[in-house]
Amino acid sequence: MRQFFDTNVLVYAYDADDAIKRDIARTRVQEATTGDGFVISTQVLAEFYATTTRRRLLAPVEAFDLVSLWSDHDTVPSTPDLILRAIALHQEHSVAFWDALIIQAAIDVRCDVLLSEDLQHGRHFGAVEICNPFVTGAHEQQATRYGVRRIKGLVPKRPRPVAIAEMKAAIRRSRSRGR
Repeated sequence: MRQFFDTNVLVYAYDADDAIKRDIARTRVQEATTGDGFVISTQVLAEFYATTTRRRLLAPVEAFDLVSLWSDHDTVPSTPDLILRAIALHQEHSVAFWDALIIQAAIDVRCDVLLSEDLQHGRHFGAVEICNPFVTGAHEQQATRYGVRRIKGLVPKRPRPVAIAEMKAAIRRSRSRGR
C-alpha cells in the first residue's frame, strides 16, 4: 500500500510531548520505510526540517539526516504543473492551498492513503483516502495541530536519540534484503 505522509505525522514521530501519537507515528513511518509504501513530497521534507528545528524537537543535523534518508524514497517534487493542479483542487474542494498541494501530490503518484491529522478522516480525493492515524474512535476530538508553540522558558523534551538510529538501521536492513 502506497502511503503519503503529511508533515504532521512525521513531526509527531519525534515529539516527546505526546507519547501515544509519537509511538503511532513512529510505527507507521518504520513500517512504510521498510517497504515500498513510503511517499512524501519536497514540501513535506522542507516543512519537517523547518518545524522540528524551530520547535527544537531535533537538532539541525538530526533533522537533516532524516530528510536525507527519506528523500531516498518516492519523493514528489513541487513543479509548476503540480502547483496549478493544486490550485484547481483548492478552488474546487475548498481546502487550504498547502493541503491541496499535498493532496494533489498524493493523487499524482497514485497513493492509496494520505496520512494526515489536519484533513477530514475518511474523505476521498479520487482514489486517495484521507486517514488520520491518531483517530481511535468515531467521536474523537480533533487533535491539536503540530505547529503549537512551546511555552517560553521551558526546556523542550527530546525523543530518544536512539530512535533515529533504529529507523536508519531498519531501512538499511530492508535495503540489504533487496526490497
